[in-house]
Amino acid sequence: MDAVIDFLNTIFWGYVLIYGLLAVGVFFTIRLGFIQIRHFGELFRVISGSRSGDKAGISPFQALTVSLASRVGTGNLAGVAVALYLGGPGAIFWMWMVALVGMATAYAESTLAQLYKVTDDSGQYRGGPAFYIANGLKAPWAGVIFSICLILSFGLVFNAVQANSIAEAMNGAFGIPKVATGICIAAVAGIIIFGGLRQIAAVAEYVVPFMAVGYLLLAIYVLVVNIAAVPDMLATIVRSAFGLQEAAGALPAASPRRC
Repeated sequence: MDAVIDFLNTIFWGYVLIYGLLAVGVFFTIRLGFIQIRHFGELFRVISGSRSGDKAGISPFQALTVSLASRVGTGNLAGVAVALYLGGPGAIFWMWMVALVGMATAYAESTLAQLYKVTDDSGQYRGGPAFYIANGLKAPWAGVIFSICLILSFGLVFNAVQANSIAEAMNGAFGIPKVATGICIAAVAGIIIFGGLRQIAAVAEYVVPFMAVGYLLLAIYVLVVNIAAVPDMLATIVRSAFGLQEAAGALPAASPRRC
């Protein structure tokens, strides 16, 4: 079973998703006329210009914070550390590239979600990939499959990985038992989630900005403290991304003087 999982992991995460994300991101970047660059300033104007939403939805700022809640957190720390360990410094460069073109993909996804959203019996909006797959592509079966996979991944896998990362960190730093940390996380998350969409958005509106600002300040502090090493770091990332460092390291081994 381990061999099967490792094989599937290599295929999906090593080939399909990486090249797929880049290809789709490049397509939308070109198709939308480099919208993430041309309208980058518009993002801040829209977010800062409205903090109120209609009775059936949430405000643009709340929508942003809910989205950021799944991006700013343990993934930025543990996820990047794992990517750096497995892929070397060059992995950082490709994360930058995926993030750059991924902004166009995110814009396309958000636009489709707006176009195909519906209102439920309570008068609140419901939408997302499952809805525009089912209604836009006229493939309800694919929307069902996507929903099931999403429930399994976000409901079980991703949450378990993040909770485990937090529990490991708390245990290593303060000696707090992992079970106690897990129970606290589950209790707090349960209170927020069972409060519904508006409760989630309201909590994210206040918590996520502190998370994002704290993360940025910590990153800036690390860069300032190690400012002398930044140029070499950037050079190493670029060289490793295109295999230049590995190629340079292989030259001495292939030199005739070693024969």
